[in-house]
Amino acid sequence: MIANLRSFLRANLPLLGVGLFLLAVVAGLALFGRDAAQDDAAGASVAQAGEEDAPVPAPETAEDLEDLPATATSEAVAWSQLDPSSAQAKNGAIPIASGKLGTAKPFVFRGSATDRARAEDCLSLVALAEAGGGAADQRAVMQVVLNRVRHPAFANTVCGVVFEGSQRRTGCQFTFTCDGSLARSYPAYLLNPARARAKEALGGKVDQTVGNATHYHADYVYPWWSPKLDKVARVGPHLFLKWRGFWGTPQALSARYGGNEPDPAALRRLASSIARPPMDNTLLSEAGEAVKTVSSVDEEAKAAGGGGEKSPAPGVHFVLVSSADDPATLIVRARRLCPGDRYCQVMGWSEAGAIPDGLPLPAAARNALRFSFLPETDAGKEAIFFDCAMWEAPVSARCLPKARS
Repeated sequence: MIANLRSFLRANLPLLGVGLFLLAVVAGLALFGRDAAQDDAAGASVAQAGEEDAPVPAPETAEDLEDLPATATSEAVAWSQLDPSSAQAKNGAIPIASGKLGTAKPFVFRGSATDRARAEDCLSLVALAEAGGGAADQRAVMQVVLNRVRHPAFANTVCGVVFEGSQRRTGCQFTFTCDGSLARSYPAYLLNPARARAKEALGGKVDQTVGNATHYHADYVYPWWSPKLDKVARVGPHLFLKWRGFWGTPQALSARYGGNEPDPAALRRLASSIARPPMDNTLLSEAGEAVKTVSSVDEEAKAAGGGGEKSPAPGVHFVLVSSADDPATLIVRARRLCPGDRYCQVMGWSEAGAIPDGLPLPAAARNALRFSFLPETDAGKEAIFFDCAMWEAPVSARCLPKARS
């Protein structure tokens, strides 16, 4: 039998060689086609995910984080500069940035059972307090929290991110930690589904509707930092945003989570113990009123209308201004605040959190000053100053000096 096989192979060797050659060609074409299809699919996937998934050169140092708007150290991230209807109109005029959603990777949990329980508590709490009972809204908020945990600009724990800034008088990153909402309790029919979604998110479930967004706000508020970020998605009443440049890319979410969750009960107690200023967001251009009036340099600052002298009145009026304000309107409003011949001054800031408690102005408040008005008196003519980085100063005004420390 072996002899017969050898005889067959010798007789048909040329034919077998041709067959093997053709088989190799077919296999090569199939492999090439598969690789080409994979390359096409990968290219389509990158294009669909958005240009931010492509590698972006990282900054040379992490110091660039300090220059970003609305970081965790900012003390005025929650303030809105417009009334609800105006804020909605302003937000609606800003389109969603095309191709900039980005893709978040599944969250990898590393920690103890205590860490997981605390993380689930904080994640379900922020979802309920910030987004209500909607499933899509909650998942979007949870994704932002987990994106922040992995971003070097924020705390590296879930509870640390949720309560970030709540130890300060102003600057809570999530409004519910500083507006009295921590006293609220939730029924089981709301808490249990939120907790189940928190378990899923911590287990690696990704909400790709918001990509690698690290910020959000309701559409009826207009924080000062909103136009400085890219708006990448909308879920319910919330708009989701991320930083521009490298710090807004998926590559920036590089911090490794390692557990060590702080005690949420202790964070609640600390946040609830902080005395916070009232959130008065009245723009001078809209209401013509002061946010605070200091009736003399020796008195403690008093909220306008809160028992002290109401504006218009002698004294120093602290007001809130916006870059969208007409400078001429601000001058008219300031003159109405200081109509008499007694000492009076109007000082304006573009961020409510920058308005000081009283006089003398601390260095930070002087550096953040955007508008100053002194009426004409026997001692001298009107003195009007604008921050010319925000407005082009009118003929009747001058630019505030750049160095005001």
